[in-house]
Amino acid sequence: MNSRITIGILAESDIPAIIQAMLESGSPRSDEYYRQCLDEQVKNKRIVLTAFSGGHFGGQANLIFTSKYPYFREKNIPEINDLFVIPEYRDKGVATALMAEAEARLRGKFHAVGLGVGLYRDYGNAQKLYVKLGYIPDGNGICYKNTAVVPGASVTVDDDLLMYFIKQLL
Repeated sequence: MNSRITIGILAESDIPAIIQAMLESGSPRSDEYYRQCLDEQVKNKRIVLTAFSGGHFGGQANLIFTSKYPYFREKNIPEINDLFVIPEYRDKGVATALMAEAEARLRGKFHAVGLGVGLYRDYGNAQKLYVKLGYIPDGNGICYKNTAVVPGASVTVDDDLLMYFIKQLL
């Protein structure tokens, strides 16, 4: 299937099909979310990569040029954010293709790229993929809503509890 994956940049004409595919996958996203992404893309704040296979939306990933995570922001490290693959396209190379395209677009412009990954089971496949692709923990421990979790603190285990990873771009 990998040879049939087409990676592009979010276009306004893609939004209805993407919203429908996300809804059908059980991970709905709003039209407003994609309109904001498109607006930030026009302003060169992000690039939204889209994956299509056989004309069907298979997944997405954002490249955020100024991360909300303080360590990345201070070090001028862009962040790959919101990588999502429609369930029927998982284990078919879509996530790897999106990651490769993201890295290719950043290589030569930035010294490194980062990403945050959730810590509970739902993120297990992503955790394994990132390590396989050469991402390593940034060494700052875990964060909740982009703030370092200190020893003894209690936090909620949800989508805002992350460990950040980094990869050098050669």
